[in-house]
Amino acid sequence: MDALSALLDGPRARGAFVLRCLLDAPWSIRVGDEAPLALVAMARGRAWVTFDGEDPLELVPGDVLLVKGPDHYTVSDSPGRDPVVFVDTDEVCRDAAGASLAEEMLLGARTWGNSVTGETAFVIACYDLRGQVTPRLLDALPRTVRVPVGSGSALMDVLHTEVNQEALGQQVVLDRIVDLVLVQTLRTWFADPTVDAPRWWQASADPVVGPAIRALQTNPARPWTIDALARSVGVSRATLARRFTDLVGEPPMTYLTGWRLTLAADLLRGSDETLAAVARRVGYGTAFSFSSAFKRRYGVSPQTFRRSDVLVPA
Repeated sequence: MDALSALLDGPRARGAFVLRCLLDAPWSIRVGDEAPLALVAMARGRAWVTFDGEDPLELVPGDVLLVKGPDHYTVSDSPGRDPVVFVDTDEVCRDAAGASLAEEMLLGARTWGNSVTGETAFVIACYDLRGQVTPRLLDALPRTVRVPVGSGSALMDVLHTEVNQEALGQQVVLDRIVDLVLVQTLRTWFADPTVDAPRWWQASADPVVGPAIRALQTNPARPWTIDALARSVGVSRATLARRFTDLVGEPPMTYLTGWRLTLAADLLRGSDETLAAVARRVGYGTAFSFSSAFKRRYGVSPQTFRRSDVLVPA
């Protein structure tokens, strides 16, 4: 399993919120839905995404933007325009006075905006909270990931076409297309050597550390030791420990513990497995030892995390 496959190997979209937006200037939307991950795919026109206190980010046709929650932000036709539409955590659009705009701006089953022709058009898709986006993926991403025009254009065409029609099984089709757009976007972003990717990702290209990372990611339940890991990649224990720590920023066994616990967080949100079963799958001998390790890292018990609305473990 390669590093990206390991990162994306987890729950997927189920009933993802997908909406096509058609807008004529002037327009400005304050987004406060706090979705763990939103995807914006530009079809035509331009849009500016602005987080409080930061420079605006311009989107042009063909761009895909991933936005990691929960921070609020503004999407507008030009930088600095005051919001006139507000989207809260209930995903209902309201004006500045709090009145619902749901009916006024609804243009179709999955289309919303202030113009049926729309000089600006984009699709927004949001993964909801539980079991759709893995904590380890969110941990690996900055607040925004922008993939510029020209990347995955054929897939973008499919997305924009599908969201513009009504057919049997459309939600399932949209879920899979959104997943593919997400994967394609991340593949393109991670392949760029200039991006601020996690150190373990950058280290995955190293001829020694890369195979060690893949071994740990592929078989986290194995009772690894530094000696066993060094033998598996054909180097001495000292060489592996030094090189791994230099490139990844932490020793191999520390990295393994973190990987096991992020996998466990995925399983807690994405399955009904017992704590004992989750513990075994990620390499802990007992539910007690697993619970203790989980709470030390995330500050809450596995049971509390499973029931809570925490986007990413703290």
